[in-house]
This record gives sequence, structure tokens and C-alpha cells, in this order.
Amino acid sequence: MAQRPRDASGALTAAGGRTDTTTDTTTDTTTDTAAAPPPQARRAPGDGRPAHGTGSAADVLARYLHQQATEFLRGLRLHGDSGHGAGTAAEEAAEAVRLLRAAARRIAGTLQVFRPLTEVPWTDQFRSELAWLTETLGREYACAARLARLRGALHRLSGAAEAGSAAAPAVGAARAGALLERQLTLARTRAHSAALQALGSARFHAVADAVAVLSTDPPLDSAAHDLRAQEALPLLAEQSHRLLLEEVDTLPLTAAGLPYNAEALSHALADAGVPAAESRQDAPWHQVRLLVRLRRYAQEVLDEQHQTEVEPGLTIRLLSAGQALDRHRDAAEAASYAAAAARTPRIAPATAYALGVLRADQRYEVEAARFAFVRVWQRMGVPAR
Repeated sequence: MAQRPRDASGALTAAGGRTDTTTDTTTDTTTDTAAAPPPQARRAPGDGRPAHGTGSAADVLARYLHQQATEFLRGLRLHGDSGHGAGTAAEEAAEAVRLLRAAARRIAGTLQVFRPLTEVPWTDQFRSELAWLTETLGREYACAARLARLRGALHRLSGAAEAGSAAAPAVGAARAGALLERQLTLARTRAHSAALQALGSARFHAVADAVAVLSTDPPLDSAAHDLRAQEALPLLAEQSHRLLLEEVDTLPLTAAGLPYNAEALSHALADAGVPAAESRQDAPWHQVRLLVRLRRYAQEVLDEQHQTEVEPGLTIRLLSAGQALDRHRDAAEAASYAAAAARTPRIAPATAYALGVLRADQRYEVEAARFAFVRVWQRMGVPAR
């Protein structure tokens, strides 16, 4: 394989890239639950691929990375054609960002799981740039989703209050909704401006150039060409699975597996004066979410190797587990935001009360998501501890 082009690597460095082998490049701020199409659906008839289970590890990884690079470039073209208006243009821009971020996450995740088979210095730097891109492009849509979630919850809670003829909570809920809308609309506007600025920056163009190079010249170590795919790839995928199991072992699955256990809410109330404590409680669950995603991407590479879904049941359960943990992440972040809004200076007591009720409601949603994850995890044959 040709050596990694110096111009692409140099452009990344000049544009502010950095090498960080500990950076988790799967971090994002929006939901990623879309399963990749099965390899047989992506494959053109008569494309000359080797029979399943044969070929080198480099061949399989190159095919998968080429597919994801193509999706990234397709999203980039779609974004360029969409403009920045309202209506259909806004929907097309949102779809383009979804394609860009999904492809970037899959590229970064694959390079992380199969890191020993890659040109490590370059790929570590590249993964950190992809992490920057997915986070920057996702903030605007995260703000919109959080606002929709909190408004929906407030509407539901205020509806229950009206049924009980409680006028004061309803007034507080209306004011809380107005406060959240002002704050999150401002945050979304700033995130939109930051995303547009990023898309026009030299740093982004360096990333796009690197992805274009990746589609034809993947950053794989020469040893990857000498290793059989059926031996090297499952071994590294199994390592990612073990990391997932080890992290899940740190979770309180037994308590989370009990319906209406109130653990997430009780801990949050106990640490109400320490905002960071709630984040520490949720952090292990967020880490498991990232590892579930990495394991799912590793499974997609194994499916590419065999040109069919190797373990359809596992793929579905990983997707379901990821969806539950996405809901957990969304609810936890919404609860934290409601708590932060309640600390806004000079707001009315009724408004602060409504925001406190909203926070508690979202912590209940956190518990429900944890319960759903435990149910999925047990169906994977792993007992709760």
C-alpha cells in the first residue's frame, strides 16, 4: 500500500488537528440508532469480491471504509446543494448533516476498534478531527431535540395539573416553557453559526480531503495485508466486546432492572446541591453507550467480511441496547438542563418549581431507559449483577 500522503496529514496538522490516543471519537450529541444496510444490499452484482470468509483484513477494512467515505462525501454534496433556507432546504441540510455525522462516526469507530491494523499516528489524529466535526455539527440539532423534549414533557405535566385544577403549577409551567425556549433557541442559533463557520474552515476542508483520500487509500498498516480477515478481524471485535462487558459490569444492573426503583431520582435529589454528582452517576452509562456503538460498528465490519449478517440476533440486540442508552442520554441531559434553568437568577418561585418537577420527570425517564437496557442486555444472555 502506498504510504499515507503527506499533504493530507500535513493539512490536518496545519488545521489544528492533534494526536490523542485516548480520545473517544464516538462522542456525539444526537441520537444514532440507524442500522447500516446489510452488506448484500450494499454490494453491486458481479463486483468481483472474494468469497465470504476469504481475503486479507486490509481488503475487508478497505471496502468498509470506502463505503463510509462515499456516504460522507454524498452528505457533503447534499449539504452544498441544500442551501441554508427554511422548509425543504432545511430538511435537506438536516439530512446532509445526518449522513456526514453517521459516516464520520463509523469511520472513527472502525479505526478505533481495528486500530492495530492501521497507521496509528495518522489515524489517531484523524479520529480526533472526526470527533470535533461530529460534535460541532450535532449541537444545533441537539438543542432543537432537547427543546422539543422539554416542551413535550411540560405540556404533559401541565395537562395533568390542569386536570387537578391546580392553576399555579400551570402558570409556572408556561413561564418555565418560555424560559427554556428563550435559552435553547439562543443556544441553537449560536450552534448553527458555529457549524456554518466550521464547514467553511480550513480545518473542515482538511478533514474532507482526508476522507476523500481514505476512500481510495485507507490508512492501513502493511501487516494488515498479510493477515487473513477471518482470523484478525473477529479477534479485535471480540476485544471490543470484552471491553463492553467489563464496563457493563460496573453498572448497578440489579437495581436498574427493577421497575420503578427510583434510584436515578433519589441519587439526583440527594445530590441536588452538587450538579457534578448527577453527571458522575450517569457517566458509566454514557460510556457503555459509546462501547455498544463501537461493538455494533465492529459487527458491521464482520458482516462485510462475510457479505451477510453473521449474527442477526446480536445486531438487533446491540441496536436495541443503543436505542435505550440514547434515550438515557437524552433524558439525563434534559434533566441537567432543567436543573440549570431552575438556577437562573430572579425567576419566580412557581417557575423554579415547575422546572424542578420537570427535572424529576426526566430523571424518571432515565430510570425507564436503564430498565429497558437491562431487559435487552439480559436477552443477550448476560445476567444482571
